[in-house]
Amino acid sequence: MTACSNFCRCLSAALVLCLSIFLALPALGQTAEGDDNPPLPGSPVSVGLYISPPFVMEEEPGVYSGMAVDLWEALAQKNGILYEYRIFPTIRELVDAAADKSIGIAVTNLTITRKRADRIDFTQPWFDAGLRILVPDSQGASFSEVITGLQESGYLRAYGWLALVIVFATALMTLFDRRFDKNFPRGWPEGVSESFYAVMSVVTSGKAPSRKNLFGWPGRIWQALWLVCGIAVMAYVTSSVTSVMTTLSLTNQINSLADLPGKSIGVFVGSVAEEFAEASGWSHRSFDDIEGAVAALRNDEIDAVVGDAPVLEYYAHSHPRANVEVIGPIFEPDKYGFALAHGSPWTRPLTLELLTAHETDMIEQLRVRYFGDER
Repeated sequence: MTACSNFCRCLSAALVLCLSIFLALPALGQTAEGDDNPPLPGSPVSVGLYISPPFVMEEEPGVYSGMAVDLWEALAQKNGILYEYRIFPTIRELVDAAADKSIGIAVTNLTITRKRADRIDFTQPWFDAGLRILVPDSQGASFSEVITGLQESGYLRAYGWLALVIVFATALMTLFDRRFDKNFPRGWPEGVSESFYAVMSVVTSGKAPSRKNLFGWPGRIWQALWLVCGIAVMAYVTSSVTSVMTTLSLTNQINSLADLPGKSIGVFVGSVAEEFAEASGWSHRSFDDIEGAVAALRNDEIDAVVGDAPVLEYYAHSHPRANVEVIGPIFEPDKYGFALAHGSPWTRPLTLELLTAHETDMIEQLRVRYFGDER
């Protein structure tokens, strides 16, 4: 009887153990499945921003807008994600912060590249872009460049000889008129200035001031020869300056990517354009933002700015008084995505939401809002 009782107790214990294992299997399955998709943290995620209109713009301190910001906030609201913004002065610092997990997500017009993908994760691309060139609205030669061009062409030396001829002609005319014209001013300052005015009138306009003919028809022939000389001098000066300016204009003109070698190019710190300029061997300067680059462009410190096409196009359109224009076709086409640290639990959910945003035309509607319906 005791053995039977012991057997029953052992059988009951075994049944309880089997039942417990059976009930625990779904929970274990859920835990294993959850390892592939770990639960998202409930605390606010730190979102890094780089100001780059029209993708990220600061409306007022602490208030941001733009296509990238609007897209991120729509995804965050849909998934109940709490966040707080941090501003970074350069793209490079933003990428570094995402790589070392100082921030959870990097939001701006961030180009997806292999080099960056070795350090950070990217979501599904949400915008197609590429590089273009920003130049002054009216490209031409500056005054200093014209002077240098005249000097290198040998024209300045010729102008020096012409100046000596004018001085000699002024002195000769002063002596001549003092000797033969009784109405000519007797004082030397007045006489020299009168003769200089007469000579410069012939040189610059081809016309002599009204003067008394002291020698009849030989005097008229002499005056006519003076007019011919003046016209020849003026034509020489005009043609030489025009020739130099035309040459400089053709040399300085930037119309496409092929015109950039040998120029001084402005790019943005940590941008794809900076990497492209370094790989191409261009002479370039790096700027934190587009305002600094455009200021250098207008001050003739650089010849052109190379950057993301939509950023340059938006700046030229929204700053008509800056007198800049975007030229040439897009080169180095690329795509934008949000950046996260390697292994971030946010990468897959955000990628799925971006795919949905493409399918529902939400991204297209944002593009039209900021860029219009022209492609």
